[in-house]
Amino acid sequence: MAVVKMVAVDMDGTFLDDKKQYNRARFHACYTQLKQRGIKFVVASGNQYYQLKSFFPEIASEIAFVAENGAWIIDRDEELFCGAFSRDDVHAVMDTLQRGHYPDLKYLIAGRNSAYYFTDADESWLTKMRHYCHRLKAIDSLSDTGDDKLFKFALNLSDDYVSILMADIERLHHGAAAATSSGHGSVDLIVPGLHKANGLRLLQARWGIADEEVMAFGDGGNDLEMLVQSGFSFAMQNAPQRVKQAARYQAPSNNDEGVLQVIEQMLAGQGPFHA
Repeated sequence: MAVVKMVAVDMDGTFLDDKKQYNRARFHACYTQLKQRGIKFVVASGNQYYQLKSFFPEIASEIAFVAENGAWIIDRDEELFCGAFSRDDVHAVMDTLQRGHYPDLKYLIAGRNSAYYFTDADESWLTKMRHYCHRLKAIDSLSDTGDDKLFKFALNLSDDYVSILMADIERLHHGAAAATSSGHGSVDLIVPGLHKANGLRLLQARWGIADEEVMAFGDGGNDLEMLVQSGFSFAMQNAPQRVKQAARYQAPSNNDEGVLQVIEQMLAGQGPFHA
């Protein structure tokens, strides 16, 4: 039986409950034991690094982040990797988004320094987005982003058009952009191959950790590669069926502190972690 040496957690719908909270005292007790045993703790999310580290103010400088779905990897405040689209590809994708028929489409462009929105964006949607992007700037044109590395489009549209848009991106931008959905009308366009699993691989190489020694938790389409790759992969009970099929095990729901329940089992050598 492999020994767990890394714990990687998605945030929304996984580590966080539906109120975007987690049991901090219970987690701290778990984290203390993880740290004592030399088990790495990694936050692997589609969200912005600046937002993610705000959830862990006491330990953000001790842990690693696979942020922006794998485009930006930071370990103990050190940048290990930052991917980017070419500017030509950014312009081409923007052209597709503007020309296509995707009712009520809204989007941000995420970069290393900030996320960006165009000045005519819907204000009520921006209010919601500010919860996910602690750095968010208005721009009139793409040139206003300067020389920032741009590595993700964060889209929101009607669920009825998600599959259409994802198919269009595959057809028109194959090899230049890849579409992944976390559900609820949210679609991220990422640099192909720069998903969460790739981010974990970079950290595993740094620490000498094999796939079978990784425990990962997720609930969305952007977790699939990570769940397939990791030896101890857990889909949340609240995850859709295709995510559950990708994982080897199932955890209780995010609202039942499922991640912490499973970490406690692992620390106690119970369940699938029994030698």
